[in-house]
Amino acid sequence: MNLLEFEAKEVFSRYGIPVPRGEVASTPSQAEEVAERLGVPVAVKAQVAAGGRGKAGGILFAETPQEARDVAGRLLGSEIHGLRVRKVLVEERLRIKRELYFGITVDRSSRCYVAIASSEGGVEIEEVAATAPERIVRFPIDPLYGLKSYHALRIAKALGYSGRQLRSLSSLFHRLYTLAVEQDAELTEINPLVETPEGEFIAADARLNIDDNALFRHPEFKERLFSEERGDLTPEELEARRRGLAYVKLDGEIGVIGNGAGLTMATLDMIRLQGGRAADFLDLGGGASSERMSSALSLLFSDPRVRVVLINILGGITRCDEVARGILEVKEKMGFRRPIVVRMIGTNEEEGRRILREAGVEVLESMEEAAERAVEIARRE
Repeated sequence: MNLLEFEAKEVFSRYGIPVPRGEVASTPSQAEEVAERLGVPVAVKAQVAAGGRGKAGGILFAETPQEARDVAGRLLGSEIHGLRVRKVLVEERLRIKRELYFGITVDRSSRCYVAIASSEGGVEIEEVAATAPERIVRFPIDPLYGLKSYHALRIAKALGYSGRQLRSLSSLFHRLYTLAVEQDAELTEINPLVETPEGEFIAADARLNIDDNALFRHPEFKERLFSEERGDLTPEELEARRRGLAYVKLDGEIGVIGNGAGLTMATLDMIRLQGGRAADFLDLGGGASSERMSSALSLLFSDPRVRVVLINILGGITRCDEVARGILEVKEKMGFRRPIVVRMIGTNEEEGRRILREAGVEVLESMEEAAERAVEIARRE
């Protein structure tokens, strides 16, 4: 789950990481009130779960409260990278001497966290790595020992700091690492990490992505996962989350339901190979019950772009007869609003096929044949 900037900064503050003074606003008048309370020039920042907001015009500046009201009015309701802006963060505009970068992410090849720092912040770190790799400090973190104080000091020293600033910066690095571990972060970063003319360090921006599989340890974020205000999910994706389904909306016309991420991805590839386009990625998961199949089908039938639904089931933990009953449950309750193509093989496959065939639903054994049939129907509909 990708937290919005103001959400991430709330977490940063709990860990003692300095952030600018600021508040969230949902209307232009609220933005004006926040600017009046702050009493300084402000930055008005669109709150969407996307990077590159500055380049896309999502960060504007205001010298007065009235100007803050005006720029908030321009941002609220607009779209940044296809995401609607429902809230803005109004915060004090920092005086900047230097911009740095610091982040902690997962290095999957080494199976550990890695700290990444750069003396050049404010731009995409991938761009710095491509154009000036010598400015990147990369430090793998041993999961048994963690990031020690002397490790953080080494990173800060590599960025050119010494004395009081060396200690202050290394302390900030260590706090961000502690945050990453305790919050089960897949990625947390500060870009830019601002050095002020007074020699202080402040997180001008904050990013925090939490592993969805660890949300049971963070109940404070559970409700935010289903909030429509987040803006980074389509209505269909939000509804799928509420139903406990792994769903991603795509741009095709063939609805796809599979059990297991690998099988579902292979189904998407097979549809593409046959000249079609998938409308979604929908993974039922292992042990999918008839209720989950019923829920998945009704979700796809509600999408007007879907011309046909391809159901690809490889029965292991998932029982094919349970899946078949789920399909018929939908047929009995609402009927098939779209043609369906079923490929079913594995545990209790004979019983599953029998249930469907007796109900007049054709079942195929080959994934290639099923994809070809789905593409044929989509072109005809």
